[in-house]
Amino acid sequence: MSVETLLTLTGVSKSYPGAKRLSILRDASLSVSRGESLAIVGPSGSGKTTVLNILGTLDLPDSGSVALDGMELTRLSAKDLARTRNQKIGFVFQQHHLLPQLSVWENVLLPCLAFAQKSSKSADERAFRLLGRVGLAERLDHLPGQLSGGERQRVAVVRALIQQPSLLLADEPTGALDRQSAAEIGQLLVELNREEGVTLITVTHSPELAQRMGRTVTLADGKLVPVR
Repeated sequence: MSVETLLTLTGVSKSYPGAKRLSILRDASLSVSRGESLAIVGPSGSGKTTVLNILGTLDLPDSGSVALDGMELTRLSAKDLARTRNQKIGFVFQQHHLLPQLSVWENVLLPCLAFAQKSSKSADERAFRLLGRVGLAERLDHLPGQLSGGERQRVAVVRALIQQPSLLLADEPTGALDRQSAAEIGQLLVELNREEGVTLITVTHSPELAQRMGRTVTLADGKLVPVR
């Protein structure tokens, strides 16, 4: 059975201005299959988050191409990029970024309100199912301040998945958690990668989390190099 490619970076370069221009990515390339799980590792400051931001259309490369589901992302308008982020890409960050004044239920359904959408019955059903899947069915009306760190991150994972994205990007998703909560979130991401069929790419300093992924690449000298 052939493996379908979901995401490709081809010859991507990125640098930032300063007293001396800082070159982060140099002709970097990467191909990721649909449903795959991938870890990006490397030392602090090597540009891992830059790669994730380019994959997630939060930043654009200076040169090269980025294609998701057959779409060349670097050619899209700002509005189309925002729509792509909302509907095809889910994000989980080191900090949960939940809105403190909204309940768990409201935080999860917030992405459904973009682009004049309304929370539909199917979105409500998906939210309830996913929150139950991550053990938060009894926390729907709780505010983020009433949850533990691990619970808040689980809400963030469900929010990232609510639009049924084809790509889930996680930037140090266990970095702010204690050891047990980190292990639980790592295992949850792996299980949801399989159950939801979502392609998972995580940037991490954690060898334990990287080991859970199906494949690992490292960012070295501005290029993405296979580790395993």
